[in-house]
Amino acid sequence: MVVRQKPHRLPKEYYRGETTVALTLCVQDKKQIFSNPDIVQTFIDMLEELAQKHQCVVPVYCFMPDHLHLIVSGSAEETKLLPFIVSFKQKTGFWLSKNMAGVRWQKNYYDHVLRRQESLIAYIRYIINNPVRKGLVAYWHEYPFIGAIGGNLEDVLHSLI
Repeated sequence: MVVRQKPHRLPKEYYRGETTVALTLCVQDKKQIFSNPDIVQTFIDMLEELAQKHQCVVPVYCFMPDHLHLIVSGSAEETKLLPFIVSFKQKTGFWLSKNMAGVRWQKNYYDHVLRRQESLIAYIRYIINNPVRKGLVAYWHEYPFIGAIGGNLEDVLHSLI
Protein backbone atom coordinates (compact mmCIF):
# COMPACT_ATOMS: atom_id res chain seq x y z
CA MET A 1 0.00 0.00 0.00
CA VAL A 2 1.36 3.40 -1.02
CA VAL A 3 0.82 6.25 1.41
CA ARG A 4 0.71 9.64 -0.22
CA GLN A 5 1.29 12.84 1.61
CA LYS A 6 -1.45 15.37 1.18
CA PRO A 7 -0.02 18.58 -0.27
CA HIS A 8 -0.60 21.54 2.01
CA ARG A 9 -0.61 24.10 -0.78
CA LEU A 10 -3.70 25.59 -2.30
CA PRO A 11 -4.14 25.31 -6.07
CA LYS A 12 -1.65 27.47 -7.99
CA GLU A 13 -4.31 29.93 -9.15
CA TYR A 14 -4.65 31.17 -5.55
CA TYR A 15 -1.07 32.49 -5.78
CA ARG A 16 -1.51 34.46 -9.02
CA GLY A 17 -2.11 38.11 -9.72
CA GLU A 18 -2.51 40.86 -7.19
CA THR A 19 -2.90 38.54 -4.23
CA THR A 20 -1.21 38.70 -0.84
CA VAL A 21 0.44 35.84 1.04
CA ALA A 22 1.81 35.75 4.59
CA LEU A 23 4.81 33.41 4.90
CA THR A 24 7.00 31.96 7.62
CA LEU A 25 10.23 30.20 6.59
CA CYS A 26 12.20 28.41 9.30
CA VAL A 27 15.86 27.44 9.47
CA GLN A 28 16.28 23.72 10.02
CA ASP A 29 17.10 22.72 13.61
CA LYS A 30 16.32 26.29 14.74
CA LYS A 31 19.86 27.46 14.00
CA GLN A 32 20.03 31.15 14.81
CA ILE A 33 21.72 32.55 11.73
CA PHE A 34 19.71 35.78 11.45
CA SER A 35 21.41 37.45 14.39
CA ASN A 36 24.27 38.33 12.04
CA PRO A 37 23.60 41.64 10.23
CA ASP A 38 25.75 40.65 7.24
CA ILE A 39 23.75 37.46 6.65
CA VAL A 40 20.45 39.31 7.04
CA GLN A 41 21.57 41.97 4.55
CA THR A 42 22.61 39.28 2.06
CA PHE A 43 19.14 37.73 2.32
CA ILE A 44 17.43 41.13 2.04
CA ASP A 45 19.42 41.83 -1.13
CA MET A 46 18.25 38.53 -2.62
CA LEU A 47 14.68 39.22 -1.52
CA GLU A 48 14.79 42.64 -3.26
CA GLU A 49 16.24 41.20 -6.46
CA LEU A 50 13.69 38.40 -6.69
CA ALA A 51 10.74 40.61 -5.73
CA GLN A 52 11.58 42.93 -8.61
CA LYS A 53 12.11 40.03 -11.02
CA HIS A 54 8.80 38.38 -10.08
CA GLN A 55 6.75 41.62 -9.90
CA CYS A 56 6.14 41.45 -6.16
CA VAL A 57 6.27 43.84 -3.25
CA VAL A 58 7.03 42.89 0.32
CA PRO A 59 5.02 45.21 2.58
CA VAL A 60 6.87 43.77 5.59
CA TYR A 61 9.60 41.30 6.48
CA CYS A 62 11.07 40.38 9.84
CA PHE A 63 14.18 38.22 10.20
CA MET A 64 13.94 36.55 13.60
CA PRO A 65 17.05 34.66 14.81
CA ASP A 66 15.91 31.30 13.38
CA HIS A 67 13.09 32.15 10.96
CA LEU A 68 11.72 34.73 8.56
CA HIS A 69 8.25 36.28 8.48
CA LEU A 70 7.17 38.16 5.39
CA ILE A 71 4.13 39.26 3.48
CA VAL A 72 4.35 39.20 -0.30
CA SER A 73 1.90 40.84 -2.70
CA GLY A 74 1.70 40.45 -6.44
CA SER A 75 1.95 43.82 -8.16
CA ALA A 76 0.54 42.75 -11.55
CA GLU A 77 -2.11 40.43 -12.96
CA GLU A 78 0.59 38.15 -14.35
CA THR A 79 2.46 37.83 -11.02
CA LYS A 80 3.00 34.27 -9.85
CA LEU A 81 3.92 34.17 -6.18
CA LEU A 82 4.83 30.47 -5.95
CA PRO A 83 7.80 30.82 -8.34
CA PHE A 84 8.94 33.83 -6.29
CA ILE A 85 8.83 31.80 -3.07
CA VAL A 86 10.59 28.82 -4.66
CA SER A 87 13.26 31.07 -6.20
CA PHE A 88 13.93 32.79 -2.89
CA LYS A 89 14.30 29.50 -1.02
CA GLN A 90 16.53 28.07 -3.77
CA LYS A 91 18.78 31.11 -4.07
CA THR A 92 19.20 31.56 -0.33
CA GLY A 93 19.52 27.80 0.16
CA PHE A 94 22.36 27.73 -2.37
CA TRP A 95 24.03 30.63 -0.55
CA LEU A 96 23.70 28.75 2.75
CA SER A 97 25.23 25.60 1.25
CA LYS A 98 28.26 27.58 0.02
CA ASN A 99 28.72 29.79 3.10
CA MET A 100 27.30 27.96 6.12
CA ALA A 101 27.90 24.22 6.00
CA GLY A 102 25.12 22.24 7.61
CA VAL A 103 22.63 25.12 7.66
CA ARG A 104 19.53 24.92 5.49
CA TRP A 105 15.88 25.87 5.36
CA GLN A 106 13.26 23.47 6.64
CA LYS A 107 11.72 21.63 3.72
CA ASN A 108 8.31 23.29 3.90
CA TYR A 109 7.08 26.65 5.02
CA TYR A 110 3.88 28.11 6.40
CA ASP A 111 1.85 30.22 4.02
CA HIS A 112 -1.54 31.85 4.23
CA VAL A 113 -3.27 33.55 1.32
CA LEU A 114 -5.01 36.61 2.74
CA ARG A 115 -8.62 36.90 1.74
CA ARG A 116 -10.08 40.26 0.85
CA GLN A 117 -11.88 40.60 4.17
CA GLU A 118 -8.76 39.82 6.22
CA SER A 119 -6.90 42.73 7.71
CA LEU A 120 -3.47 43.28 6.18
CA ILE A 121 -2.63 45.69 8.99
CA ALA A 122 -3.34 42.98 11.58
CA TYR A 123 -0.87 40.64 9.85
CA ILE A 124 1.74 43.38 9.55
CA ARG A 125 1.34 44.27 13.24
CA TYR A 126 1.68 40.60 14.17
CA ILE A 127 4.93 40.36 12.20
CA ILE A 128 6.54 43.58 13.41
CA ASN A 129 5.67 42.79 17.03
CA ASN A 130 7.21 39.31 16.90
CA PRO A 131 10.57 40.52 18.31
CA VAL A 132 8.69 42.27 21.13
CA ARG A 133 6.71 39.11 22.01
CA LYS A 134 9.96 37.12 22.03
CA GLY A 135 11.56 39.61 24.42
CA LEU A 136 14.27 40.72 21.98
CA VAL A 137 13.30 44.41 22.14
CA ALA A 138 10.82 46.60 24.02
CA TYR A 139 9.40 48.23 20.86
CA TRP A 140 9.43 46.99 17.26
CA HIS A 141 11.28 50.11 16.02
CA GLU A 142 14.30 48.95 18.02
CA TYR A 143 14.64 45.68 16.08
CA PRO A 144 17.14 46.03 13.24
CA PHE A 145 15.86 43.30 10.91
CA ILE A 146 12.40 44.61 10.00
CA GLY A 147 11.63 46.37 6.76
CA ALA A 148 9.74 46.45 3.48
CA ILE A 149 10.61 46.02 -0.18
CA GLY A 150 8.93 48.06 -2.88
CA GLY A 151 7.88 50.73 -0.39
CA ASN A 152 8.65 52.22 3.00
CA LEU A 153 7.32 50.28 6.01
CA GLU A 154 6.23 53.47 7.80
CA ASP A 155 4.31 54.54 4.67
CA VAL A 156 2.68 51.10 4.48
CA LEU A 157 1.60 51.32 8.11
CA HIS A 158 0.20 54.85 7.72
CA SER A 159 -1.67 53.99 4.53
CA LEU A 160 -3.42 51.06 6.22
CA ILE A 161 -4.54 52.88 9.35
